[in-house]
Amino acid sequence: MRYSSRIKPISYLKANAAEGLTQLAERREPLVIAQNGEARAVLQDVASYEQTQGTPALLKILALGQQDVEAGRVQPAAEVGCAPPGQARQHPMTRRPTRVPPLSAATPPASAIADDAAVDQMDH
Repeated sequence: MRYSSRIKPISYLKANAAEGLTQLAERREPLVIAQNGEARAVLQDVASYEQTQGTPALLKILALGQQDVEAGRVQPAAEVGCAPPGQARQHPMTRRPTRVPPLSAATPPASAIADDAAVDQMDH
């Protein structure tokens, strides 16, 4: 998107604040405010602003993960007690087998919840 088509002088904003805010919400495009012919500020509707706030945090997490991979600070999932979804792994505190629910399931299926008797049988 080219912001040059959405530049308004500050006098426009002063005279048409309500209309400008309505247009921001409807178009969901930022508005560049100029003062003395220079861009000085950017106005953005709240929904668009909130949508963009998660992006930098996610990018930072991805960058940190990439740095760990490049520095060799990684371990195979099996060594840290992880298992692919739907497979058994040991619970880190009890060392008893537990099931990792499938990623697509909002709640674990009944088969993924082991009762105490079933867990005791697995220990022997």
